[in-house]
Amino acid sequence: MTDASANPSRHPRLLLVAMAFAGVVTAVMQTLVVPLLPTLITAFNTTHEAVSWVVTASLIAGAVSTPVLGRLGDMYGRREVMLGALLSLVAGSLLAALSTHIPLLIVGRTLQGIALAVVPLGIGILRDVLPPERVASSSGLMSTTMGVGAAVGVPLTSLIARYADWHAVFWMSGGFGLVALLLVLAFVPRTRTRLGGRFDAVGTLGLTVVLVCFLVAVSRGSEWGWTSPLVLGLFAAALLVGVGWAYYETRIPSPVVELRSMANRGVLLSNLATLLVGFSFFVNSLVTSQLVQEPPETGYGLGYSVIVGGLCMLPASLTMLLFAPIAARIAAVRGPKTTVMFGLVLMAVGYLLRLFTSEHLVTIIVGATIVGIGTAFPYSTLPALLMQHVPREQTGAANGVNVLMRAVGQAVCSAVVAAVFGSMTMETTGGTAPTFEAYLTTFFLAACFAVAALVVTLPVRERRSGIQKNPQPSAPGATGEPQSR
Repeated sequence: MTDASANPSRHPRLLLVAMAFAGVVTAVMQTLVVPLLPTLITAFNTTHEAVSWVVTASLIAGAVSTPVLGRLGDMYGRREVMLGALLSLVAGSLLAALSTHIPLLIVGRTLQGIALAVVPLGIGILRDVLPPERVASSSGLMSTTMGVGAAVGVPLTSLIARYADWHAVFWMSGGFGLVALLLVLAFVPRTRTRLGGRFDAVGTLGLTVVLVCFLVAVSRGSEWGWTSPLVLGLFAAALLVGVGWAYYETRIPSPVVELRSMANRGVLLSNLATLLVGFSFFVNSLVTSQLVQEPPETGYGLGYSVIVGGLCMLPASLTMLLFAPIAARIAAVRGPKTTVMFGLVLMAVGYLLRLFTSEHLVTIIVGATIVGIGTAFPYSTLPALLMQHVPREQTGAANGVNVLMRAVGQAVCSAVVAAVFGSMTMETTGGTAPTFEAYLTTFFLAACFAVAALVVTLPVRERRSGIQKNPQPSAPGATGEPQSR
């Protein structure tokens, strides 16, 4: 491993702005096309199932890229790999903006999804180049951008799609990606924390097969049938290949995912809590807009437009961004574990409140905002709790797995919500719609997942000394020198 020191940033505030902007832009890609799905069905004269791959492709690409590119960043330089991920976003946006056939649009969305790895890479860079006392707060802000960007994507796309052609959405995303790329080039210094070594191509292929099989089965289970041979076969393939992959990864010196470190209780429980939080948070983003758009004839719907539905999540997005630094300050005094647990309690309270206040626009927005504030705490401080148990040279890969857990939680959430809405329906003049009880069920499940995350977090031991700085070597030839300043 090369020297663990890094070139300190000459402009730490501009560095943080560049990192946060890049994080928001890449997170926006995850929900960018959700309001466009009906338009794309008409534009390409195709089916809902075909168009839904525009969402699924980005999800799978992001899930695969986060641990893989995180590991590549640890080995060969996080700044360089981040620039490559942002180039992929720009290229994917350009391809999507110029596409005239659905397969090209899906390829473009796949390239956009790869950029999700920017967040774990950014956390690794911040850990390398900032003073220790600023790492936790800055990493927390970087992590929170995922929630902010995902929530901003829907109203932003809705506004653009109303006044312009759908191609304009991808021209916009390409422009944002290019600005993020230029900001990283200008203000993010190169780091010298590099493991080097040989890239684990076999392990990467195995991980890709596992994630693709699992996520396709989860995202398509409601449409194809959970007991259909295809879905069961995908789950079986994910399980069998996963067992073989795990066996292989524990027997090579430089695996794509360091499973021995991931088995550490602090790391394992932090990742499990992240998965549960990902599920709970995504309910807020997924159903709030749809709830206010339901027709009044349902007896509970408010009949608002797509734009109003999207804007309902804007206060939650803004409060997440505002409360992230507050959460970091509390974590600096009370520790990240206490801060995470406080946020989880607030999320559960917000969802329980929504069980009784989901019939009026103002109270719906208030409930969604309370959940957003609560989400800011675990999203911004779980990385700090995780990094207390992770060696510096594994920062990128470890945070990549953590982001992966969040994506898996969101994918499972989408499948569960689809199953609930599909099983609890009512007839309207425009077809079928979920019953009010279906929405209440999803809020109750989200509260349960927040409580489950709270229970999982309880056994995690905090290291009051802060982020681990002198790790034990994890691979032959690796060293664990402290970062020089």
